[in-house]
Amino acid sequence: MDLRGKVAIVTGAAIGIGRAIAEGLAEAGAAVVVADMQGADRAAEEMRSHGWKVFGVTANIADAAATERMAAAAIETYGGIDILVNNAGIYSSLVPAPFEQQSTDEWRHIFEVNVIGTFHACRAVTQAMRKRGSGRIINVSSGTPFKGVPFLLHYVASKGAINAMTRALAKELGSANILVNGIAPGFTLSDGVKANPVQLEKLQEISLKARVIQRDQVPGDLVGAVVFFAGPGASFITGQTLVVDGGAYFN
Repeated sequence: MDLRGKVAIVTGAAIGIGRAIAEGLAEAGAAVVVADMQGADRAAEEMRSHGWKVFGVTANIADAAATERMAAAAIETYGGIDILVNNAGIYSSLVPAPFEQQSTDEWRHIFEVNVIGTFHACRAVTQAMRKRGSGRIINVSSGTPFKGVPFLLHYVASKGAINAMTRALAKELGSANILVNGIAPGFTLSDGVKANPVQLEKLQEISLKARVIQRDQVPGDLVGAVVFFAGPGASFITGQTLVVDGGAYFN
């Protein structure tokens, strides 16, 4: 799990799952870029108090130019890019509803961030990884496409697209020694989810009962899988999506 000398970008890393991942990578020795729409500088400052090498970048991944600036800042500060964790996305603000009640604008917005935003970030870092002769892209997907969770069709479809992108990018970038994998969390008590009473009411108890490991999932439960995919132990693994949900779904 030694990531000393590596440079990692984590999107959506100011709070929640992204923050936990950024801290895990920094603790493993990586220099980390915390990218988020807001709060990135404060999060980076707090992380630096642990002695970690971290800086923040304000970036909206739905904006292609913003992701290019994000990558350029990482290169200017740390000299290159080795790891990208595509964590930023829309979920915690969503209210489950029948698909007939979901608007086209909702669908468009979710796909602009979750799918096209991931594309933007991947495209922004690939040239730098090619120059390094290697790279790791880790996409944060969801367990929902595997289980067919109802009332979140727009979100489920967007994360199904991420799973497909993970496989296709692994094929396309393999010759450049850029490995592409994903993790698929279960229902996680992130900061955003805890602020959404409807999600807590509708999903927390049912998710807990469906797990082999009978406890709530928290952001820290995802860190080990990401650090593994980013590290030397995963050097012959690509195109895979690992479900990390306490045993609710066996993939």
